[in-house]
Amino acid sequence: MLCTVYALNYLDKVTLSYASVMGIQKAIHLTSDNYQWLGSMFYIGYLFWEFPTARLLQRFPLGKWSGINVVMWGVAVSCMAATTNFKEAVAVRFFMGVFEAAVTPGFALFTSQWYTRGEQGLRVAIWFSFNGVAQIVGGALAYGISISVKHYGNVSILPAWKIIFVVTGPVTVAVGLLFIWLMPDSPLNAWFLSPMEKLQVVERIRKNQQGVGNSHFKWYQLKEAFLDPITWALFLFAAIGNLPNGKFFTIQLVRLLTVLGIGTFFSQLIVSFGFTADESLLYGTPGGAVEVIWLIGFGWLGMRFNNRLFFGSLGILTSLVGMLLIICLPTSHRVGRLIGYYLTQAAPTGLVAVLSLISSNVAGYTKKTTVGAIILIGYCTGNIIAPQTFRPKDAPNYRPAEITIAVAYVVCILLLGFIYWYYKRLNRVNEGIRARPGYRKLDKQEFLDLTDRENHEFVYSL
Repeated sequence: MLCTVYALNYLDKVTLSYASVMGIQKAIHLTSDNYQWLGSMFYIGYLFWEFPTARLLQRFPLGKWSGINVVMWGVAVSCMAATTNFKEAVAVRFFMGVFEAAVTPGFALFTSQWYTRGEQGLRVAIWFSFNGVAQIVGGALAYGISISVKHYGNVSILPAWKIIFVVTGPVTVAVGLLFIWLMPDSPLNAWFLSPMEKLQVVERIRKNQQGVGNSHFKWYQLKEAFLDPITWALFLFAAIGNLPNGKFFTIQLVRLLTVLGIGTFFSQLIVSFGFTADESLLYGTPGGAVEVIWLIGFGWLGMRFNNRLFFGSLGILTSLVGMLLIICLPTSHRVGRLIGYYLTQAAPTGLVAVLSLISSNVAGYTKKTTVGAIILIGYCTGNIIAPQTFRPKDAPNYRPAEITIAVAYVVCILLLGFIYWYYKRLNRVNEGIRARPGYRKLDKQEFLDLTDRENHEFVYSL
C-alpha cells in the first residue's frame, strides 16, 4: 500500500508538467510567471498545513488519517481538469499541497512501527523509489493520451491535458479508500496478524528503543526537537536539496530532495534539448528507471554496510556529474545532455537517507512528528523557491538555475558529512555514559516514549 500511494503521490504532482506540453497554459491563459506560481503554490499549501497535520498524525489513528488525506488529494487532482483560469488552478494546487502534507511524515511513522533500525533505510528507499515507477508510468500514459487525442482529433471534446487529471484523480481516490480499509494504524491492530504474531512484531522492534507510538503531546519533546542541531542540519538539507528538485527534476519527498522544481519543468527542460513536446513525455521515462535502480541499489548497500549516509552522498555525487554534463556540453549535444538529465535522477538517494533518519534516529513520538514536520517545511521552502530560479528571461538553457543546482548538490554532500560526524559523536557520548559505574537501565525503557537524547541505550544508525 505504501508503494502504491507514494507512486500516485508523485504522479499527481507532476501531472502539471505533463499538462504543460499538452496545452494547459494556452487553455487557461497562463503566462510563464503564472506557471511558475502553480508549481510553487502546491508547496505553499504543503507548508501551511505541515505542522497541523503532523499533530493530527499523532492524535488520530495513523492509517485512517493518512487514507482520508489520500482520498481528498485525489479529489483535488480531479478538480484540476475543471479549472478555466489561473485563480482556479492556483486554488486547486494549494489544496493538493494541503492534503499531500500528511503522506511522507505518515509513511516515516509507519516504517518506524514495522521495521528495525537496520531495515528502515532500505524500506524507505523501496517505497520512495515508486516515484521513479510513477515517472515511467506517467510519462508513457501522458504520451499515449497526447498521441491518441491528436490521432482521433477529439480535442474539442476533452483536451489531452484534462484527460491526464481525469484519469489520475479518480484512481487516487479509489486507492485512498482501499488504504483506509486495509492499512492498520499500528502492529497492535493489524487485522492480518494473530495475537501471537502481533507480540512477535512488537518484540522484534524492541531494539529500536522507540515503542510503537504515543498519542499524547509532550511539550518538552517539542522543545528538544527545536533545540537539536541535527534537526536544523536536516532542515537545511531538505531546503537546499530541493532547489534542484524543485524545477529541474522529477523527484520529491521530496523529494524534501523532491519534486516540483524539475518536477514541474522537466518536460519543458527536455523540449529545450531539441526534442518535440510529445518526445519529451516519452524521453523523461528512463529517468524514473535511474531513480528506482539507484534508490534500491544504494538502499541495499547502505543496509549491507550500515552506512546509508555515505551511499546517499554517492547518489548526490552522481547527480552532480549529470548536472555538469548539462551545463558544460553545448546545446548541439542533445544525447549527452539528456544522459546528464537521467543521471540527475539519482539525487533522491540523499533525501531517502534523510527521511529514513526520521524513523530510525529520532525517538519520542512528539519529537519524531515535530522533526518530520520541520524537515518537510524545509522541503517545501526549497520547492517554493526552486521554480522562481527558472526565470523566463534565462530560457532556453536556464544557465543560472543550472549553476544553482550544481552548487546545491555540493552543499548537500557537505551536510550529509556533518550529520554523519555528529551521530558518531553522540554514539560515543552514550557509550561513555553506559560505561559509568552505577549506570542502570530502566525497566521496559524501550517502550517509555523517551527521546533519543533521554535514552542512553539509544544507538544512532548511520
